[in-house]
Amino acid sequence: MQPSPFPHGRPRRLRRTPAVRTLVRQTRLTPDRLIAPLFVKEGITEPQPVASMPGVAQHTVASLRDEVKDLRAAGVGTVLLFGVPATKDADGSQAWNDDGVLQQGLRALRDDHGDGVALIADTCLDEYTSHGHCGPLRDDGTVDNDAANEAYARAAVSQAGAGADLVAPSGMMDGQVAAIRAALDGAGFAERTGIMAYCTKYASALYGPFRDAAECAPQFGDRTTYQLDPANADEGVREALADVAEGADILLVKPAVAYLDLVWRVKQATRVPLAAYHVSGEYAMVHAAAERGWLDGDRAMAEVLTSIARAGADVVITYAAGWMARRLAEG
Repeated sequence: MQPSPFPHGRPRRLRRTPAVRTLVRQTRLTPDRLIAPLFVKEGITEPQPVASMPGVAQHTVASLRDEVKDLRAAGVGTVLLFGVPATKDADGSQAWNDDGVLQQGLRALRDDHGDGVALIADTCLDEYTSHGHCGPLRDDGTVDNDAANEAYARAAVSQAGAGADLVAPSGMMDGQVAAIRAALDGAGFAERTGIMAYCTKYASALYGPFRDAAECAPQFGDRTTYQLDPANADEGVREALADVAEGADILLVKPAVAYLDLVWRVKQATRVPLAAYHVSGEYAMVHAAAERGWLDGDRAMAEVLTSIARAGADVVITYAAGWMARRLAEG
């Protein structure tokens, strides 16, 4: 008889009942470790459901306030806010409009909750540019990296002034964290506003439903020249290390489920607080399969989110944040 790999007894004894399984569970995903991404849109009078993301809507400022109150009641204390402006231009100038829709949302939530919620502002230009790319374009149609960083810095200062605890540069421009950190420090936000850096963001096919919600699909080409190649893992780790050196406070891997190896590797390489973004396509796939009866949607969603935490993410950004928090509260 072969020796048992479990010399201290049969592990099945610790799987026998729900109470015992809970007792020895290693990975615990709690509501305070979930971040809810939300969209606030200018020029609408009631929430607009996003067809490709069940349960997700473009909010008015008023409905945004209601949504965050519900999330907070469920135990979710952090939101990541995206703005959808009524007008766009080639430079994305609404991103740094102190009275822009994102800034209005930040101020409203800060008024409602004080420091009781953590507010993260998306700091990019794709929602604001008429061409849908993440920065101003050169004459040849490529994104001007340095001009984008200057715009991100202006937007970050405006967002910090509106109440953001963290700004989240997502454009994957070289040097974006350093440019934003310098601007925030120069504007008096050195000890007030942190940076959650999209350090390891891949040129993924899983962002389609998000682009419906944020109305930011590129009008031509794609983002493969500035987002990471899905085949490259080492590059993702190097980008994370570079952002730490530039002053990032929290790192972010995106997508999450298709890149759990990067979640693990980035955490091991940096030991910096790490977020992973359970992106729109990953979220929508579970819903689509559940609607067809192909799997148990609730169990699948909970399993997916747990896997992200198990891989090393300290916090999980997910459109299922409110649902998951309420499920956890129910036991």
